[in-house]
Amino acid sequence: MDQNLRRKLDRITDILWAGGVTNPVTYIEQISYLIYLKLLDEEESVRELQGRLGAGDDARLFPLQTDRFRWSSWHFKSGEELRNFVRDEVFPYMASLVKDDPQVAEYFRDAVLEIVDPNVLKQVVDELDGIDFRKLGPDIKGDIFEYLLTHLGQSALNGQFRTPRQIRAFMVEMVNPDLGDTVYDPACGTAGFLIDVVDHILARYSEEPQEAPIYGEDWLEQRGQTLDQVKKEMPRLQTYRKGAGEKIPDWSLFEASIYGTDVSRQMMRISMMNLVLHGIRRANLKRGNVLSEMSGLTEEDLNRRYRVILSNPPFAGQIPSESIRQDLPSKSRKSELRFLGLMLRSLAPRGRCAVVFPEGALFGSTRAHKDLRQKLLRECELLAVVSPPAGVFKPYAGVKTSVLVFRRPANEPAEGKAATRRVWFYEIGNDGFDPEKIQGGVRPETPDKNDIPGLLAAWDEYKSSSFEKPPGEEANVLLDPGTDEPACWWSSFETIAENDYNLAASRYKPRVAEPVPDEDPADLIREVLAIEREITEGLEKLLKEVEN
Repeated sequence: MDQNLRRKLDRITDILWAGGVTNPVTYIEQISYLIYLKLLDEEESVRELQGRLGAGDDARLFPLQTDRFRWSSWHFKSGEELRNFVRDEVFPYMASLVKDDPQVAEYFRDAVLEIVDPNVLKQVVDELDGIDFRKLGPDIKGDIFEYLLTHLGQSALNGQFRTPRQIRAFMVEMVNPDLGDTVYDPACGTAGFLIDVVDHILARYSEEPQEAPIYGEDWLEQRGQTLDQVKKEMPRLQTYRKGAGEKIPDWSLFEASIYGTDVSRQMMRISMMNLVLHGIRRANLKRGNVLSEMSGLTEEDLNRRYRVILSNPPFAGQIPSESIRQDLPSKSRKSELRFLGLMLRSLAPRGRCAVVFPEGALFGSTRAHKDLRQKLLRECELLAVVSPPAGVFKPYAGVKTSVLVFRRPANEPAEGKAATRRVWFYEIGNDGFDPEKIQGGVRPETPDKNDIPGLLAAWDEYKSSSFEKPPGEEANVLLDPGTDEPACWWSSFETIAENDYNLAASRYKPRVAEPVPDEDPADLIREVLAIEREITEGLEKLLKEVEN
């Protein structure tokens, strides 16, 4: 994304901010409405051209008199006429397209134009009118929205903040989604995990996939270096791959495999637009509370099984007991346990899951905590517990988290047997960002200090052994004095079961023995005796003074 486009986006957000739309979630949602309207107009122009050339079909989003609702038919308006027309006629028309285009109708259902100042709306429309989205590839269009979403990274609203890209990236790599896998995030927020899955699959099916740093291509531009040059200087730089996906044989199958739910309608609109701008127009996104009996989802939605689940669900609240879904394995009111129970229920045979989980729930002593951890280990194969640094969600939250990576076996374990044989633990000391400092509302980058590439290299080694030979030492062994602190280790199922299914990485971390002192033991004994004599003499002297 070039500087001109970035400046244009900055102008749009500045205009909205100055016009009173200051909540980042709200102004991103408002921009999403207008971008969608322009995209639909451009798509209609393509359909018209195909019709004149005898290609495509006769389907039109704006047939006959409804042509007046197209962006190109009203963008020249101004003042209250523009605001009232968009608010009172364009939005309701889009919401009415339930039969013709149900996804568009769902997107605009209950939509409200919150840009009340007509002059502000006109300025934003004029800025967007200068962007020809047809000439931009899905990577650039996706970058546009990712750039807007950085504003969410500067505030946490109602507990909503984005999972950092470096964490999402390694989670996607570890579950390794492929074309044909159904992918689900039950608390998708801005669709960060789903977008990363899309990038991962597109890169796999590209002739020439591109590698990019997790800090974004703008970061490279500011350094004035190529990626190869930076990697030579910083071998621990974390990157990800993306591509055009021109080798994907069936794009509709690809789109139909993406699923997401979220309880917030604002988040759903933002995630839908994020996917649309990344080229995924018909993902299966729905608003609903997946933990509630009153979820708003269909029986098919509730009973569907997925091959890949990736999520960072909210774990800050408790659900009213009368609202809890009765078909989930955990009966706890704590949302983190309910979400993990949902994922266990929703994971298909041979399916893989990576989920962010609060550290306290890994060793919680309540019956609900223990039962769910036991269920996880017995029904699924818990492959890894990855422990990121404590400050990974700063400045919005200081809670320590871990990432659980597990898969469901093709067949149920035999009675009395557990699907998990051993669990691999990996401790990330640094995630590519300063663990303590906060500058401009974010943690500054430390690209030369990142343990995540080491994690992925060790994971590849473990996977190449069919998960039979975990890297690192066995749990709780005593390492020789002078040995470096281990980054990874493993524990048998039996050891974990003996510890009340405690899954905290620190519980099983090998210890480095203290070095044996060089001094002669006899000399140490003489020193202790001398100290004892001094203490005795001092006490005798004090006693005499007291007696006198």
